[in-house]
Amino acid sequence: MRIVFVHPNYHSGGAEIAGNWPPAWVAYLTGSLRAAGFDDIHFIDAMTHHIDHVALRARLAALKPDLVGVTAITPSIYEAEEVLRIAQEVAPDALRVLGGIHATFMFRQVLSEAPWIDVIVRGEGEEIMVTLAEALRDGRWPDDRRRIKGLAFRDGEEIVATPAASTVKNLDGIKPDWSILEWDRYIYIPLGVKVAIPNMARGCPFTCSFCSQWKFWRDYRVRDPKKVADEIEDLVSNHGVGFFILADEEPTINRKKFVEFCQELIDRGLNKRVKWGINTRVTDIWRDRDLLKFYRKAGLVHVSLGTEAAAQLKLDLFNKETTVAQNKEAIRLLREADIFTEAQFIVGLDNETPETLEETYRMAWDWQPDLANWSMYTPWPFTPLFQEIRDQVEVFDYSKYNFVTPIMKPAAMTRGALLEGVLKNYRRFYMKKALFHYPWRGTGFRRRYLLGCLKAFLKAGVQRSFYDLGKHGYFKPVKRDNLEFGFDTSRTIAEPQMADWEAAADRAVRAAERRAAVRAQMKERAAERADGFQMPDGAQVMACGGGREQMQEPAD
Repeated sequence: MRIVFVHPNYHSGGAEIAGNWPPAWVAYLTGSLRAAGFDDIHFIDAMTHHIDHVALRARLAALKPDLVGVTAITPSIYEAEEVLRIAQEVAPDALRVLGGIHATFMFRQVLSEAPWIDVIVRGEGEEIMVTLAEALRDGRWPDDRRRIKGLAFRDGEEIVATPAASTVKNLDGIKPDWSILEWDRYIYIPLGVKVAIPNMARGCPFTCSFCSQWKFWRDYRVRDPKKVADEIEDLVSNHGVGFFILADEEPTINRKKFVEFCQELIDRGLNKRVKWGINTRVTDIWRDRDLLKFYRKAGLVHVSLGTEAAAQLKLDLFNKETTVAQNKEAIRLLREADIFTEAQFIVGLDNETPETLEETYRMAWDWQPDLANWSMYTPWPFTPLFQEIRDQVEVFDYSKYNFVTPIMKPAAMTRGALLEGVLKNYRRFYMKKALFHYPWRGTGFRRRYLLGCLKAFLKAGVQRSFYDLGKHGYFKPVKRDNLEFGFDTSRTIAEPQMADWEAAADRAVRAAERRAAVRAQMKERAAERADGFQMPDGAQVMACGGGREQMQEPAD
């Protein structure tokens, strides 16, 4: 049975300015499928190779797949749908499968607008994909599709979602097949070396209101640090990787495991062969302030901090549980440990003004991170914050939900003015860094790395790909307020998806009412126990089940 995976050809001028990022999802899925006996697996990275629809059509027709699998984040969802529409035309007998975070939560929307998709894999894909492929290989598809957990599909006019599958409990049992990737194409521009994005943990115990990772991965799980080091050693020795970024939302949450991982890299000498970066929270940097030099010794050179906003009001809105003062201190600590810092700011909420944009710039310059990014707030439609501000969302063209296009319109600014304010911050910050900091701060690796980052920015600027400016008409002789962002205004929320949201909201309200009632009842019972287990009428309080004796705690 032939399986063909496709990475959609989507570009936005955001994170990709630093290089081509290897799609790790295909390595993890391929590894699991190969372990289950599937060995005829092919991969088309349409994004990295800029493969258009005509060329993709020819590639799929030549491969004659039995299963075509695609993944998509929110901005690439329409391109992923188009890939599977092309597959329907050139390989009509192939099973068309879509996975990824957007389809997981928005399956009713996706199946409404793209009925040619046969099935959606909801949640972590490794185990579900193997079960699905086995059903197809053994001739049990589509008869068994309602028995397989973690799927969504159309059955006539009905959109069916099977019960959620369990999360992958044995992460160490997953052996990614990194050989499925063409490594010469994945280069990290600042260092000019091959780059990888391995996975150390899945999930996040925090519930930032603008993020969906904690909802997708559900429970937090950490791999054996030795197994992760084995994977890094394979990437370095067999694929020539010189830089990697841990894909985790916050790999430092479990300090013990993170320290073990760093020690493993040092013991194997990998710290001298590969450099790496992470995303983490400022609170972890403060907690680990005495370990930062040890982390640097292990090869950690780049930390991206979710500082998110300069105004504490915004931090509270995002549930970040950090303070502005902590952000500044974390950057100082990292700088002292010779670790490059990247401060991430989210802008573009309803209360954004020219003054708040200026405030983020002043704080960025005061804090002095090595790098700063201003990302447009993107209201992922499956996050808690989206549900709170849904009435303010005017754009449902998900291809623009990419952190660089102003989806939300601030009350006091036009979208064009918001974009211009962000670009002004970039120009001032990096011009001053280029003139007064990067060439003169340090020598050797530090200087080379920072100038490499500047090169990446300049390259994207010359190509007009930075922040999608070439597509936004930014360089045309028009007022900034009149910029056209090319929103497809015909895109709306599908009725089945809206009904699902409303039902979920009703369930949430009822659940909250039940929790409040239980808390009130518990308080009442606690007060009654304090009065000697006597009710007002003198009757003794009943235990659960109607007995008069309370359950005893086990003796120590």
